[in-house]
Amino acid sequence: MIDIDYKLLKALFVVVQEGGFEKAARVLHISQPAVSRRVKQLEEQTGQVLLTRTTPPLPTRFGRHMIKHYQQVRLLEADLFETVDESPEKEFVVFPIGVNVDSLSTWFLDAMGAFLKEERVLLDLIVENQEYTHRLMQTGEVGGCISSRPAPMQGCRVDYLGSTNYHLLATPQFAAQWFPDGVTYGAACKAPFLVFNRKDNSHEIVLESILGRVPEKMMLHYFPATERFADFIAQGLACGMCDITADENCMQMLEQGVLMDLAPDNFVTVKLYWHMWNLHSKLLARFSRKLVSKARKILLP
Repeated sequence: MIDIDYKLLKALFVVVQEGGFEKAARVLHISQPAVSRRVKQLEEQTGQVLLTRTTPPLPTRFGRHMIKHYQQVRLLEADLFETVDESPEKEFVVFPIGVNVDSLSTWFLDAMGAFLKEERVLLDLIVENQEYTHRLMQTGEVGGCISSRPAPMQGCRVDYLGSTNYHLLATPQFAAQWFPDGVTYGAACKAPFLVFNRKDNSHEIVLESILGRVPEKMMLHYFPATERFADFIAQGLACGMCDITADENCMQMLEQGVLMDLAPDNFVTVKLYWHMWNLHSKLLARFSRKLVSKARKILLP
């Protein structure tokens, strides 16, 4: 059995969190060589290499488990001090959360604003596609994530949040120019499409549904800015998949006739789930209740 020195473990965590020994030294208010010694000492105590000496340093498999353990202990400590410390000036607790970019740009802040006013919590948000956020849980980088994965991961529990619908939208002028006969295979090969990034395949899913196949070559704009995604389409520059459930800007443009649905009967439904560590943490439980409750009021059931 190893007696873990949490001062050393904190150094490991901060190096990974800040992306380097020099930045970690500034956060910990010690010298960079002192940070390196603490990490090296922890590796000697555990008999494991915990960091790859790359730029930025990355945790090894064992290092990820150590970081996950450290973050869980911090949450449990927050519960302990909440019970015994009656001072109103309690320390802030950092919550590392994996969130998909669409949730972050639409409903997430509305869901968590009241909670952050009531609790001394700092969010450390890592943004990733909803199909990949669960990997952040698996590596121990976050204690909770919004994901499209329904099954709970080992050591975690899951709650259903709701769903969003993504439709293929364009301006009426764009539709008349590029899709005069509707969404046909030939038109889909020539028309410019707007895509968030190379992990975004929602346009392929809807075209598969409409046409039965996806064009081998497509004209794609990559535009990783969700808050201006509908604006790009509204300028008549491309067609693209938009969230018509939680994106108020997009919904207003549809209602005003600025945008139109190119295939109303064909859309992509994304179901979202909240994954969290299966810890007996009161603070984490309150965070989760607030998130789940608000999301279910905003998203489709």
